This record gives sequence, structure tokens and C-alpha cells, in this order.
Amino acid sequence: MEIAPEYLVACAGVIYVCAFLIINQIFLRITLLVGSVFYVWYYFIVADVPLWAAIFSNFAIFLANSTGLAMLLLRGSKLIIPQQYRDIYPLFSVLQPGDFRTLMRLSKRYVADSEIEMTAEDAPVRKLYFVVEGKVEACKRGQSFSLSDGIFVGEIGYLTCNAASATTTLAAGSDVLEWDVDTLRRKAKRSPRFNLALDAAISKDLATKVSRAGAPIANVGQIV
Repeated sequence: MEIAPEYLVACAGVIYVCAFLIINQIFLRITLLVGSVFYVWYYFIVADVPLWAAIFSNFAIFLANSTGLAMLLLRGSKLIIPQQYRDIYPLFSVLQPGDFRTLMRLSKRYVADSEIEMTAEDAPVRKLYFVVEGKVEACKRGQSFSLSDGIFVGEIGYLTCNAASATTTLAAGSDVLEWDVDTLRRKAKRSPRFNLALDAAISKDLATKVSRAGAPIANVGQIV
């Protein structure tokens, strides 16, 4: 059965309108791909000779959209996470795999050979740490306390650009991630998406610390 060209272009137009009403980027792009197919079909049959210029233009749009869709799908796939960081991804589950991969590429992961002073009270914060596994001791206003692992250390200094509020020491043998604060800030300034992802990870960490802070140590504070 022969299809009238006006039906094809009408279908393509309706599909495009519907696509721009979709918030989800993946479904939006899939819908636009379908619309592009209808437009190309229309340009093939609307005249005695296919409108090649219009066909090639729409095919270029189709390819660009397909590339963007592939990148979106890849960003959400755990397959892009480097092997050495896959074991700790559950600790950063608030991040998409692509954002997690970017954050890890800027980090240095190692097992501490000896005790490390991560932050010093009232001193500038030069490094941001995430303690994957290990023991952390903190001293704030002369009071000492222990911190659980699976937390950021130095995040308040990173966010506020202020000095550290406590001295924190990491025990030898601890598994830790380390970032240079200046490098993180430059990356965050260049990439709003990365900035939002890092803020989300730190916000979750702060919420966890607040929930862990029980009444006996509430006056000391676990947020460093």
C-alpha cells in the first residue's frame, strides 16, 4: 500500500513535538530517531527524485543523535568503571557510573604504609580523602574521638575553602582514596556536571555523618 507523503511528514512532526515534551534524555533521543526515520522516508518519496540534500542533512542529525544516545547509555553502564575501582562503587552509589569514573580518574588509591595526618586543625586543606577501609582518629578542640571508615575527610575544607576544623590521622594499613583539592576545584569549575556529582557524593557523606553522630558525642562533632 502506497503511503501519502503528507502522512509521513505529519507523523514525523507529531513525533518530534512529543519528543520535546519528554524529560528523560534517553527516551527523548529514541523518539527523535524515530522522527528522523519518518523525515528521511518522506524526502525519498515526496518528489520524483529523492531530495538528497535533505536526506543527507537528516541522516547527519540521525548519526549525531545516535552518538549522543550511545554516550548516555555508556555513561550509565558499570562497564566503564575501571577494574580497580569496581569494588568500591557501592560506596558511591549516588553517582552515575560515568561520574564515578571521572571522580576516580582524578584520585590516587593506595594502602597507607605508615600513619598519615590527613588534616590539621586550623590549617588549610590541601587534600581530600575518602577512607575505604581503616581506622581514623580525630582531635577537635582538645577532644579525641574515632571516625568510622567509608567517609570523606577534609570535605568541609574543600567546600568552604576554610581551614580544617579537626586534626585527623589515618592508621597504617588503611585503604584510602586521595585527591588534590586544587585539581578538584579546577575540574568542578570547568564541568558543572562533575561539580554536581561531587557535591552529591559529599552531601550523602555529610548526611551519613550526622545520622551517626549520637547524643554522647554530639557536642564534639564528627564532621571534619
